[in-house]
Amino acid sequence: MLKKALHPLIDNSTIILIMGTMAGEQSIAKQQYYANRGNLFWKILFSIFEEEFSASYEDRKALVQKYNIGLWNVLQSCKREGSSDATITEETINDFESLHQQYPNIKYVFFESKAAAKYFQKHTIPQEGIIYMTLPSTSGLNAGLTTAEKTAQWRIVAETALSR
Repeated sequence: MLKKALHPLIDNSTIILIMGTMAGEQSIAKQQYYANRGNLFWKILFSIFEEEFSASYEDRKALVQKYNIGLWNVLQSCKREGSSDATITEETINDFESLHQQYPNIKYVFFESKAAAKYFQKHTIPQEGIIYMTLPSTSGLNAGLTTAEKTAQWRIVAETALSR
């Protein structure tokens, strides 16, 4: 089944861009990043910034905006059954060159999984002046690390945002 990326959640103040591979089924249906309650993304983000967790998508968008963080997907479209990155075929990459021209303040790109980094590296060339880092997937399917271990590795996002 053909999947299409969500619109980027980016503005001119975005310095940090967090990129997943492709939005999951629930995220596409709700048109919200990381909408699956089994995904720890929002819990980890609120935790690393020591903010009170909120289930409100408006509060979640406000959190990332407060810290100059943008969200997007590496893939523009792909064929995939369900939400697993392992079943992706016929992928098309998003246009990062145009994105960086439109939003030149982006200085850090954090991939939300090894798969996101893999597809990015397969289809595009990193932009000069941008630091890229791969973090562990926050998906509930990533059972190789505990929530505490994932959170510890994700702290680099808060350290980066707060050091600016």
